Amino acid sequence: MTVPRSDRQRLIYAIGDLLASWSLSRATGRTYGQLLLESEPVSLDALAEALELSKGAVSTSVRELVSWGLARTISQPGSRRLLVEATGGLESLLSASHDRARSFIHVLREGEGLTQEPHAQQRLHDITDLFEGYIEAGEHMLTQHRSSRRSR
Repeated sequence: MTVPRSDRQRLIYAIGDLLASWSLSRATGRTYGQLLLESEPVSLDALAEALELSKGAVSTSVRELVSWGLARTISQPGSRRLLVEATGGLESLLSASHDRARSFIHVLREGEGLTQEPHAQQRLHDITDLFEGYIEAGEHMLTQHRSSRRSR
């Protein structure tokens, strides 16, 4: 493994470590970190070279980032090559997270009818409330973020 030598590399590695704590691979986090620092969309080859990762690892990482709403791919006319860029950040991340939380809430609500045990019912209800509050707070944060961007 390469040891980070510059502030830029330290940031990329730190993002890799952070996203690893979210159950994404470190390579995915590092790929996202690199994309955040790029001014233009970049090729998989350029990402692989910059990160000293295989093109396969970068390709897998990009697919993960796209599924989380953190990146998008851009096809090139007349070519099978794709360019990749980081997406809007906060909005994309919260939107993807909210979608996952809504799915979890749906499953929890289905589970409420599977037990008559009061402690278990209360626990399911409390977790559902927590995730509903998370979505509500996130939506409020997004509204404020959009409003502040419009007023700039």
